[in-house]
Amino acid sequence: MFVQVIQGRIVTDPARLKECLDLWARDLAPGASGWLGETAGVTDDGMFVDLVRFASPEAARRNGDRPEQGRWWAQTSRLLGGEVTFRDCVETDTWLGGASDDAGFVQVIQSKVTDLPELRSRLRAMDDDAVRAFRPDVIGGVLAVDPGGVCTEAVYFTSETAAREGERRLPAPELLEKMEGLMRCYEGELAYYDLRDPWLYSP
Repeated sequence: MFVQVIQGRIVTDPARLKECLDLWARDLAPGASGWLGETAGVTDDGMFVDLVRFASPEAARRNGDRPEQGRWWAQTSRLLGGEVTFRDCVETDTWLGGASDDAGFVQVIQSKVTDLPELRSRLRAMDDDAVRAFRPDVIGGVLAVDPGGVCTEAVYFTSETAAREGERRLPAPELLEKMEGLMRCYEGELAYYDLRDPWLYSP
């Protein structure tokens, strides 16, 4: 799987931006060979975050080369101000159920990863019955790391209310040890982007 992470500041109505993504999913997605799905939304302070999943970098490149894609982006990008960041991530993974269109809340977490193989191993270790029982609100997650080591993770929850309740629970000692080991794989501050109204698309 290949993931392109797009970020930019909204300068006009977010509802109009969603209409543009809805249009892409309706009219352009059928011709995008290898497109696996998309998770997008806007934070309370106006940050647009979009994770677009493709089967491979080549599939993403073919989509980007389509004339209709260029015309669509020329219109859509007018709704974003300043610099729009694109992160092409060939190092990707999923855990628990992966991306889910059933999520009522998505939290995107961004940081630098210090040891990607260790992070992958620890994420796999979190994918077990004990974690599912402790946090039934977590549906799944997607991991995407760009060549510079910037790590973007999308965590899918049943709802924001359930997610906040889950955050307040105290884990058992063995699960706490797993969670602390996972956090050691990141470097510096973690940035959190809460998508309270996630825009979720799939073929």
